[in-house]
Order: sequence, then C-alpha cells, then structure tokens
Amino acid sequence: MSTATTHPAPTDYPDKIDGAVLKIAGVVVLGAIMSILDITVVNVALPTLQHTFAEGGEDLAYSTVAWTVTAYTLALAAVIPLTGWAADRFGTKRLYMMAVAFFTLGSVLCASAGSINQLILYRVLQGLGGGLLMPLGMTIMTRAAGPNRMGRLMAILGVPMLLGPILGPILGGYLIDAASWHWIFLINLPLGLIALAYAAWALPKDRPVPSESFDFLGMLMMSPGLAMFLYGISSIPGEGTFFSAKVMGWGSAGLALLVAFVIYSFKPEHPLLDFRLFKNKNLTVAVITMFIFAAAFFGGLLLVPTYFQNVRHEDALHAGLLVAPQGIGAMLTMPIAGALADKMPVGRIVPFGLVAIISGMFLLSRVDGTTSYWGYIIPVLFLMGLGMGATMMPIMTSAIKTLTAHQVARGSTLINIAQQIASSVGVAIMSVVLTNGLTNDKLVSQAGAFAEASKGVTDPAKLQTILAQFPLVGEYFAKAGGDMAAGGAALSSAVADAMGKVFGHSFLVAAFLVLLTLIPAWFLPRKQEESHLLDDEDAPATPILMH
Repeated sequence: MSTATTHPAPTDYPDKIDGAVLKIAGVVVLGAIMSILDITVVNVALPTLQHTFAEGGEDLAYSTVAWTVTAYTLALAAVIPLTGWAADRFGTKRLYMMAVAFFTLGSVLCASAGSINQLILYRVLQGLGGGLLMPLGMTIMTRAAGPNRMGRLMAILGVPMLLGPILGPILGGYLIDAASWHWIFLINLPLGLIALAYAAWALPKDRPVPSESFDFLGMLMMSPGLAMFLYGISSIPGEGTFFSAKVMGWGSAGLALLVAFVIYSFKPEHPLLDFRLFKNKNLTVAVITMFIFAAAFFGGLLLVPTYFQNVRHEDALHAGLLVAPQGIGAMLTMPIAGALADKMPVGRIVPFGLVAIISGMFLLSRVDGTTSYWGYIIPVLFLMGLGMGATMMPIMTSAIKTLTAHQVARGSTLINIAQQIASSVGVAIMSVVLTNGLTNDKLVSQAGAFAEASKGVTDPAKLQTILAQFPLVGEYFAKAGGDMAAGGAALSSAVADAMGKVFGHSFLVAAFLVLLTLIPAWFLPRKQEESHLLDDEDAPATPILMH
C-alpha cells in the first residue's frame, strides 16, 4: 500500500549529513562521473582513432577526429535547457534513469562504430543523455539536502568535476594500452547498469508536476543557436584566428539566434530558460563569477597536461598522474569550503580560493623546458587545487540557496549553460594564445618545419641541403661540428626550452583572466542571508514521496 506524504517544515532536514542523503548523493556522483569523465577520457584516444579509421593508407586529419570530442560537447550543451521542463514533466527519478540509460546505450554504440562518421554520430547520442545528468543531479541533491546542508552537498557533487580532468587521461591511457580503444566506451556499460540499479533503489519516487507547457519556439532558437555558437568557438584553434570565415559565420549566426532567444524569453509565461531569475542578485553575481572563472580556469587547465606531453614528452598516462596533485589539493579544501558555506557567506570564502589560483597561474608563467617537477610544478599545481576546492562549489551554493524550490531546476540549468559556454570560450582562447605563441616563435616553427622536411632522409648531403633552408636550426648542428646526433640533442633541448617559455606566457594570460574574476566575486554575499529553498508559492516545497 502506498501513501503520499509531504514535508514542508524545515525540521525535515537534519543539520548533519545523514545516511539517507549520502545514499542519494552516491547516485548523483556516479552519474556525474560517467558524464564528465567521458569528456576527457576520449582526448587520449585521438591519435589512436586517427590511425584506426585511416583512409587510403593515411591517418585522418586531427581536426576530423577531434569532432568525436566536439560532437559530444555540443550535444551536451544543446540538451541542458530541457532539464527544467523535463524534470517537472517526467519526475526527477524517471528522467535521471532515462538519461543514464541513453548515455549507456550511446556508449555501447560508440564501441561498435565502424567509421569515424558513425563514431561522431553515436557521440551525439551519448551527449544527449550525458547533458541531463549534471543539472538534474544538482536538482536532486538540492531537494534532498535542504538549505542548511547545501554547501556540504555541493562539495560532494564537486568530486566528479575534479576526477574527470585527473582520471580521464590516466584511465584512457591505461585502457588503450591494456586492451583497445573500444574499452574507453565499453567501460560505461557496467557503470551504467550499476547506476541504473542504484538509482532505482536509492532515489525516492517523486510525482511529476507538469505545470508548464513546453517552449518549442524557444527550443528552436536556443539549442541550434548554442550548438552553432559553440561550433564556431571550437573551430578557432584549428583556424588559428577569431576572424576566419568559418568562425565568424557559425559564431555570428549562433550568437544572433541566442540574442533573439534572450529577447523572446521574456514574453512566454514559462520560457525554456527563465532569465527572470536574474532579478535575484545572488544568482546573477554567482553566474557572472562562475562564467569568468570557468573560462579562465578550464582554459588554463587545458595547458597543464599539454605542457607535460608536448614539452616534457610524457605519455598520456604519466601526464595524467602529474596533474593529480591538483585534484588532491581540491579534495582537501572542497569539504572544508562546503561546510563553511553552510555557516558563513560565500563572499568571505571564494576570494581566498581565487587568490590561491591566481598565485598558482602566475607561478606557472615562469616554467620552461627543464623546470623541476617536485621542486616547482607539482607544489604549484597543489596550490591551485587548494584554490579550486575553495571556489567552484561555494559559487554554485550561493546561486542555488536563494532560489525557491520550484526554481532550482531552472537555476541549475542556467549555471550549467553558463559553465559550458565559458569552458568552451576559455579553451578556445587559450588554444589560440598557445598556437599563435608556438607559431610566432622562430626556433620552434623552424624546428617543426625541418623535422617535417627531413622525415625519412638519411643521405648526409641531402640533410645539409635541407638544413640550409632553416638557419636557426642549422646553428645547433654547426656548433656540434656536423655531428648530427649531438646537434639533434642540442636542438631538442633548445626547442623544449623555447616551447616551455611559450607555455609560460600562455599561463600568464590565464592568470590575468582569473584575476578578472575578483571583480564579480567582490559582490558575492558578505552577510549571511536567509535561504528560500523551503519557500514556494506555486509548488510543493519538496517532492511528494511514495513509500
């Protein structure tokens, strides 16, 4: 026999994190790990996929294979706006299980792909499921936690955001070496089945409240506009400039649709994205802070493993391991920051985290081709991790705590959209800064051109002819008295040092971008404010549970 009960009183939420909430948190964290890990784990497989799906005996272009990453990200972003409406229409438990099932099915299809085009298509299907998991997980966690435990629960939700960039390269490198590229997708099958069974057991049944009609016109503007804009942005590294026809064409068309969508969204009673929520000062400040922070930090984060692989010639597995101290630092401060966010305003927490990140970025700007790992780089990454743990989740907590229960799904959707766009913009900016820096460095560019021109050439006379075309490169062989081995070693060392300095200049740009985050962070709440999670004029304070 089933009975419906409601729990409107604040006393329904104990102050401490109890087993019932941790049980629900485990479901959300598992789903989020699957979604976020898949963004980074595929990066390691791109060279393997270039060779696997080679056409006519030649490897595919990197830009073609990179679409396996871009397609997933675009699908992820396009489906996020559906979360608020779909959560009301289908109920959070049912929708969450549907998203996990869709993601798992897409993963299995990816493993069965026989061509690069099939793989790109299946990655889109996978992303459509993965895009719902994070904002929906935030909604489930918020309803389970109540206002007084939001900071600590958000700290738990932050774990997969850290594990993705750290464990992705490690796991991807291991699976490719130990088995095959198929397993970077097949690993999601047992995880997905476990997540489905766990969700069926742990998540309380909630009765759908389809109080709103779906904004089809908004969807027709928002999702294509967002996909086109992000496609234009993601094309910047390959084009090498912001002003190419491809970038400007797709980016401008997408931006025009997004502007039209924002203007339109104030007309319907129940828009796809509720920009009226920005009347809430705390939400507005938190989203602006999150946007600038995500663009700067995630753009800079991309540079770290790339530095280890391209400058220090570490493989993907060791590069992932070297980045791990950053995650360890974040795991130390994240639970502390989460507990503090429940007791004090986040405006007194976040600036300390930002200062740690800014300091770390400025310190990384001094790296070169021989900078000590343990004596310099690893302690700096640990410091940045400490800062990240004290920054990201408190910002999200600030945004969510002052929303009413019925606004949480829409608020978390706005935050996730902002973070997705900001991350794409940040990665594009830092990729262009790095690419242009390497291109403009004469030694690095000449060394790359010489390596390409001399590939497979063994005749000394022919090598000397090629060397004459690259005077900066020739100097190192001349100093070695014509000894090709000694000259090559000296050249490699000089190129690594030059590339390291280019990475240092790129970290400096990232440091100044993070510095900008201090401006909106200054306006985060500096006094403890009352939470409105238990208030709602048109919806039950908590989901109606069926026992």
